[in-house]
Amino acid sequence: VSFDDKLNARSLLAKLLVSQEKYQEGVRMVLEILAGLEETFPQEITRSHVVSEIESTLPMLKDVTSETILSLPAMTDTRKLNAMKFMDLLITFSAFHLPMLIHILSCRMIKLTFEFGFCEDTISGLITIAYGLMQYSNRTELSKRTNKIAETLIQGSSNLHALRARLTFMSCSVHGVVEPFQSSRQKILNGYNSASIVGDTDNAMLCGLLHSMGAFLLFAELTGIQRNMVKFMHMMAKQKRIGLLHNLMSCFSSCTALIGNGGSITLHSRIKVKTNDELCQIAKETQNSYLMLYVIVNQLFEHCYFRQYSHAVLLVETAQINHTAKRAMDFIVVFYGGLSALCMARDTKQTKWKEIGECSIKAMLQLEECSTWNFENKLLLLRAQLHQLHGHHMMAEIAYRGSISSALEHRFMHEEALACELYGIYFLENKQVHKGLEQLRHAVYKYQQWGATKKADDVKEFMELIIQPFHLWKASSK
Repeated sequence: VSFDDKLNARSLLAKLLVSQEKYQEGVRMVLEILAGLEETFPQEITRSHVVSEIESTLPMLKDVTSETILSLPAMTDTRKLNAMKFMDLLITFSAFHLPMLIHILSCRMIKLTFEFGFCEDTISGLITIAYGLMQYSNRTELSKRTNKIAETLIQGSSNLHALRARLTFMSCSVHGVVEPFQSSRQKILNGYNSASIVGDTDNAMLCGLLHSMGAFLLFAELTGIQRNMVKFMHMMAKQKRIGLLHNLMSCFSSCTALIGNGGSITLHSRIKVKTNDELCQIAKETQNSYLMLYVIVNQLFEHCYFRQYSHAVLLVETAQINHTAKRAMDFIVVFYGGLSALCMARDTKQTKWKEIGECSIKAMLQLEECSTWNFENKLLLLRAQLHQLHGHHMMAEIAYRGSISSALEHRFMHEEALACELYGIYFLENKQVHKGLEQLRHAVYKYQQWGATKKADDVKEFMELIIQPFHLWKASSK
């Protein structure tokens, strides 16, 4: 048996292990293969280690262009070519088990490229280090430029569909922060179509998960995305991609809670939707940090919309304990966790919740500098809550109106609805019942447009609790 055959066999075995949710074993196997290729990597990685590696790679990226990369000689060293291939594979696996390893791998891939020449896997290194630049060094412009260079190289490759299938997930982690969220939808669909064309089932399912999660949390009408979730869950179950299926189950549960139509959804008998508690236990047992983050994000999203702030802030604390690496979805924890903490601060007068809210505002301010389109309305709503907490009423009203206007302009219907609801509650707490009910009615309308029927009914019930005693008070005063 040749050396290449042995490598291919071990690659297939590692992929099989990961498909069975044995992430730790799959990562360990690829690390052993890389060690045999004289490329060793630590399994204990800190943020300072990641930042140091990225900083040491920056000089190579400073003036790089797609022409610079293509002018490099072709990589011919067989051992290094194999190392690049397995580092690319390990980047995918590490997203689930050792997320900070991703950035160490990308830095090494860039350094090998400039030392030994260009190969197809260089593009994976470029996209991944663009993600690292965004998350760990706040070099937004360099991150955008590096990601666009990689996308240009993909478009010009004779292996377009295979590359797009493999790299859409990571590319969208950068694109989805610096460009309007809505524009990522077509990129994800292109990735899914390319994966289907080349028969790359794993990445087709990964794009399906990314599309469902993004559409649910960021911009889509809920009943349509729920149907897509059901379609992808059936596909994942049929293809036995159980890890991805578990991630999608978490999205599906929260989406269904907002719609309120759980009893009318028909799933194949082979699919038993697990609760978020069950998924959390699976994430712990399989050491799947990606699934753990999905569960936290989806539960936090749901609890915040249903004003279950005491549950939401516990999830923020859980995220802080379990979540050391930076991820593209962190802004969701920042936003909904920050809102929940500020509401808790107002209800309980506890300083720790106010401090979490203030930290969320600082983090969101950095994100807003990356993209006004994506983050302006979120920053304004967090500021409105903080002004309300401090009793700065004029500033609170300006921020609420600004958040609603920004969400409308940038097409975040669900966040427009949330801002209207919180603005309405602000008016009610300040004895301005007519203004409060007006905002709540608008929130109901927007929630219905979004497809969140159960959530709209929740606001209606809340309004009834306000309207009845208000009418009684008016009648008695006459």
